Amino acid sequence: MAGAIASRMSFSSLKRKQPKTFTVRIVTMDAEMEFNCEVLDHDVSKEEPVTFHFLAKFYPENAEEELVQEITQHLFFLQVKKQILDEKIYCPPEASVLLASYAVQAKYGDYDPSVHKRGFLAQEELLPKRVINLYQMTPEMWEERITAWYAEHRGRARDEAEMEYLKIAQDLEMYGVNYFAIRNKKGTELLLGVDALGLHIYDPENRLTPKISFPWNEIRNISYSDKEFTIKPLDKKIDVFKFNSSKLRVNKLILQLCIGNHDLFMRRRKADSLEVQQMKAQAREEKARKQMERQRLAREKQMREEAERTRDELERRLLQMKEEATMANEALMRSEETADLLAEKAQITEEEAKLLAQKAAEAEQEMQRIKATAIRTEEEKRLMEQKVLEAEVLALKMAEESERRAKEADQLKQDLQEAREAERRAKQKLLEIATKPTYPPMNPVPAPLPPDIPSFNLIGDSLSFDFKDTDMKRLSMEIEKEKVEYMEKSKHLQEQLNELKTEIEALKLKERETALDILHNENSDRGGSSKHNTIKKPQAQGRRPICI
Repeated sequence: MAGAIASRMSFSSLKRKQPKTFTVRIVTMDAEMEFNCEVLDHDVSKEEPVTFHFLAKFYPENAEEELVQEITQHLFFLQVKKQILDEKIYCPPEASVLLASYAVQAKYGDYDPSVHKRGFLAQEELLPKRVINLYQMTPEMWEERITAWYAEHRGRARDEAEMEYLKIAQDLEMYGVNYFAIRNKKGTELLLGVDALGLHIYDPENRLTPKISFPWNEIRNISYSDKEFTIKPLDKKIDVFKFNSSKLRVNKLILQLCIGNHDLFMRRRKADSLEVQQMKAQAREEKARKQMERQRLAREKQMREEAERTRDELERRLLQMKEEATMANEALMRSEETADLLAEKAQITEEEAKLLAQKAAEAEQEMQRIKATAIRTEEEKRLMEQKVLEAEVLALKMAEESERRAKEADQLKQDLQEAREAERRAKQKLLEIATKPTYPPMNPVPAPLPPDIPSFNLIGDSLSFDFKDTDMKRLSMEIEKEKVEYMEKSKHLQEQLNELKTEIEALKLKERETALDILHNENSDRGGSSKHNTIKKPQAQGRRPICI
């Protein structure tokens, strides 16, 4: 299969050395090779250097079943992606967005909002220019819709994302079809399409829906003479179909494609050879090993995240305890300062009370002395009575002030006692915080592996892996289960595509629709007629002779 070439060669550049002789430099995944070759029968561009792209010649019917090696799958994914972006394969707008999201997953891995910020796809070529020009949408709007689906692909490895891309792409109408311009016996211009399912005859203006198809299992013979090509159906009641091509070289290429695709078509419907079975078994083992490795890494990542969360929680609690201790120390300092101030104020008040009591006693003595003094004249007596009255009033006021000061001193003593009690409580709380037990470091114990999972033995830097027959049986059952789940997911995927199509339909510019867009919409309205449906139509229900 020509895909084997694509699995080993990704790019080749040729530099002219002398007439018809070239030095070929092949860059592979593992090494570089250079050798001389002579071009005998090909039209080679005179521009230097000459670049060749080594591509798969025959397309698989089912990429998931037929692309065994991961490198083959990756290079075939790059080939199909480029053909879609170059519009060699027609892809509806909503499917283009979904394919772009899988391409981003294959390149960038899981979506991380902190890393994949707005504008990270600005330099990426993800959508055909036809799709971009068809809608009144900015690059930011396209990126937003691609990122929305990209975020849903979390957990898919690169090979899984690429396979999902190919499984969607292989259902497109123009996938794997090689088109050739031909003329029928009447001179009408037509297109011949050759693919993995059979031969298809198209109208030159409609490359999506064939006018008639010849499945490989219904073709008896294919031959050409000069520029005339003949297709003989297996059913002898059906007329032989003849057409003419432009060049003899085109007939040779058509015949090579027919022989190769027919051979692969028949081999796919037979039991795999021993070599293919061994390759598939090795691929399944490799896939299982990678799956186990991804599960192990996922568990380690989960345990690491849990340990980090526990560490963060302990650090948070430690910080909280430090803040509480700081607050308690500050409260204690404030309590001590308040107690000192209250004690000083109480002392001052007590001294003032003593001074007032002393003045009151002196006033009382003065009053007694005045009463005892003999007043000889009436005027002096009146004056003395007035002074006595004033002295009594002053003594009464001083007695009241002394009593008030005494009460104030008592209140200050009570406040001092409360301040000292608050200081005692603050010291007690600080002591409790200081004597709390510290949390030991977390040592997460790895969860034991399920008994039905093959075991890994890690010794130093070496890794050993043991498979059992039950593992392979279980893996086969899981693969079958994945196929059933894939069919269920396909329905959900189609619903998502319809939602996206409805969402962006209002932004479509009708005047920019291409002929393929119009044909695709008409096919969808009629129920999705395509080359697959054309082939599946009953072939033996009174078919009339072919007239094209």
